[in-house]
Amino acid sequence: MNNRKPTEPASFNKKPIVAVLLVGAFVAILNQTLLTTALPHLMDDLAINENQAQWVTTSFMLVNGIMIPITAFLIEKFSSRSLFLFAMTLFAAGTLLCALSPTFPILMVGRIVQAAGAGVMMPLMQTVFLLIFPIERRGAAMGMVGLVISFAPAIGPTLSGWLVGSYHWTILFWIILPIVIIDIIAAIFLMKNVTTLRNPRLDISSIVLSTLGFGGLLYGFSNAGQYSWGSMLVVLPIIIGVITLMMFIYRQLHLQTPVLEFRVLRYKVFTLTTVIGMLVFVALVGPATLLPIFMQNTQGFSALETGLTIMPGAILMGIMSPITGRIFDKVGARTLSIVGLALVFITSAMYTNLSTTTPLTYLTIVYAIRMFGVSLVMMPVTTAGINVLPRELIPHGTAVNNTLRQVSGSIGTAILVTVMTSSAAASPGDENAMVDGFNHAFMVATAIAFISLVLAFFIKRNERNDGSQEQEQETQGYNQKPVTES
Repeated sequence: MNNRKPTEPASFNKKPIVAVLLVGAFVAILNQTLLTTALPHLMDDLAINENQAQWVTTSFMLVNGIMIPITAFLIEKFSSRSLFLFAMTLFAAGTLLCALSPTFPILMVGRIVQAAGAGVMMPLMQTVFLLIFPIERRGAAMGMVGLVISFAPAIGPTLSGWLVGSYHWTILFWIILPIVIIDIIAAIFLMKNVTTLRNPRLDISSIVLSTLGFGGLLYGFSNAGQYSWGSMLVVLPIIIGVITLMMFIYRQLHLQTPVLEFRVLRYKVFTLTTVIGMLVFVALVGPATLLPIFMQNTQGFSALETGLTIMPGAILMGIMSPITGRIFDKVGARTLSIVGLALVFITSAMYTNLSTTTPLTYLTIVYAIRMFGVSLVMMPVTTAGINVLPRELIPHGTAVNNTLRQVSGSIGTAILVTVMTSSAAASPGDENAMVDGFNHAFMVATAIAFISLVLAFFIKRNERNDGSQEQEQETQGYNQKPVTES
């Protein structure tokens, strides 16, 4: 097996690489939320209904989620420079197609191409950051990732609402395209190869099973919020997803060079922090979906007012992420996680007694404190988990972590929306039924936050850059895995 050596971290300037990766990830994440407030304009211009329009965002999420598990294989197969250029070129091609699309089908093709490129970006950026920075500085590096994850969605809906109010909806793609092209040109000169190539064999069966497994789960649970749980559009994709996912996992455990190495879950710290991250992601994504619906449907606030309510919290989370990363490098994940999850738990409980007269100021402040708490948890627990993995498993660790969070976010949102709608439907004709539905949904979110808080106490006190003993023990088992390349 030919293992091409990466460029040594000390032999190059990291700042240009960080800048190139951050810009690429920023536009990819921004693009995911940019069309949310533009959907009514698309419906009018392309003569499509609401069900068709929601596929503009759903298809992006689905393809994005399908691509993430495959990134570990791609990172070991292609150099980080080539893979980044390929992903951004694919994203640029999709963006151009969307900007020029005269019909809905062409727009959908463009979104799928965009999502294929964007799905590679986040795991690739995290992997490169974890490889080029020494373990004692990974917290600060991952804090920059948190900044991108937080800030892009914060400005997306508001920026979109302002632009489509004055220009044609295609402006949303035309403003992104030049940034992507400039980033590609910069990457040609500045991007370095930092990953070790192991030239794994492409296993077509694994790719098919991964696509059907994760795609089925994401599609099924996404439909659960729109249809009933008994709908075939929910049940059938979930059944297909579960069965093929089990087949996918079984196959990976019996391949010498798996597409996605699930043995990273043998590392106790990685598994614990990944579970905490999944639960926190549910507590983050679910209420972020529910709150705008509550404000607009029961309180009569406009989309702009809703966006302005959410924006301070998202911006605060973005500002805090790099700061939190530096604190993590000094004190570890345990203290940060306990404090952060305590804030998430308390603010979740404060959302369980909402009414039609709940002040806008109250909603804004509580949400901001909530996002502050999330900023203390998300990147520190992710970094603490990745830190215990040996270098060769980092691409698989980031892929598994991102994939499970994506799936948990989809499942969690579906459950919270179902609780809301079921509770409201239980009291037909009651004007307070919808408000009660939101309160019950936030009770579930509060319970999830509490479970996360309890799990945080199991993180070791020195879990920052330790884990070498666990690395050594588990790597021995990793090197002794069975081989059936078939």
